[in-house]
Amino acid sequence: MKDRRLFHLALIGLVGLAVLLGWLGASGALAGQDRVLHTVKVQSGGKAGPQGWRVLEPVRYEHLSVFPVVAREGIDTSAFLTLDEGLASGQVVVAEQGGEIIRRTRDGRSVRVPQGGASVNQLVLINRSGKPLVLLAGEVVTGGKQDRVIAKDRIVPPGADPLPLDVFCVEHGRWSAGSNFAAAKLMVHPSVREKAAVEQKQDEVWAAVSRGSTHQSVATASADAAPQISGRTLARTVEAEAPTQSYGKIYQSSRIGQSVEAFAAEVERRFARATQELKGERVIGVVIAYGGEVAWADVFASGPLFENYWPKLLRSYVVEALARPPLQERATLDDAREFLEPLKGRTTEESEPGVYRWRQTTEGRYAEIALDSLAPKTITLHWVKIQRTS
Repeated sequence: MKDRRLFHLALIGLVGLAVLLGWLGASGALAGQDRVLHTVKVQSGGKAGPQGWRVLEPVRYEHLSVFPVVAREGIDTSAFLTLDEGLASGQVVVAEQGGEIIRRTRDGRSVRVPQGGASVNQLVLINRSGKPLVLLAGEVVTGGKQDRVIAKDRIVPPGADPLPLDVFCVEHGRWSAGSNFAAAKLMVHPSVREKAAVEQKQDEVWAAVSRGSTHQSVATASADAAPQISGRTLARTVEAEAPTQSYGKIYQSSRIGQSVEAFAAEVERRFARATQELKGERVIGVVIAYGGEVAWADVFASGPLFENYWPKLLRSYVVEALARPPLQERATLDDAREFLEPLKGRTTEESEPGVYRWRQTTEGRYAEIALDSLAPKTITLHWVKIQRTS
């Protein structure tokens, strides 16, 4: 009887040990499987990135390569308002400093709010909507005394006081009364956007508008690789069609605009075809390369938010492509994946408690900017990475 009891105890112990070893083995296998899921190639091409993003094979046209960035789980961004939507609906008002702004009180009354004197690098913005307003560096507003470009990514809460808005001028030759500010539905091209978002210097913004591209290879390119939008083309366009050097008039002119639209239409067609068969994923951003150089990335929190910005982002990338020499090298999928790796350099932050946080990290030739919404929970609405041209 005693021997039988010892046998049963031994048997129970062996079974328990087997279960324990099996559980540990399964846990290890699952952990290993998790690691594999982050590195294994999947059907439509790509590896999962550090944020759960995946990069697809590029859409190429001439020397521009557009790598779609996709994600399986999007964030609901329907609670946010874009600048173009707000200006078009009248729910967002942008005005010069000086004069008066009509502001509605909570009981619906209209109150005139006097402002200070007009300033090149500051406007006044009111968000009358019931949604947080998203502003991205590089967005153009037209009208007032000069066309301006938004200086930094930020979020403006609904019902906030009139906001002093930091901007840069992209119309050098005019300082006179014009129409009310309206949505230009334009994003300045990366050379100009970099100077506004990273360098934060007005003279460099003007120089980038007038030069087309600040990329160093433009100055040293051979004659057989000359950019389609050259300094000479810009000078002639300004003289004939945009004497005040208005960004919108320059890049929508007959000399330049036709090339931009034809190029953009072809890229848009190829991009739509390349991404139409996605299953369970949405395009949330792009990585941009010119020739063999990966130069830019814009990634958003959701597919719908990316789609709101895509038409004007695409045209901004095209302007940059036309202003750079058409070199024959081509960036690879691995180049694009590597470009999405977060930087580890010096980081600076700005924030409005309970509304947003802006973070910029610089490391060598690269800069990375993230815009986080802080309410009702923290989410990164927009992430941009730049290979700086200076």
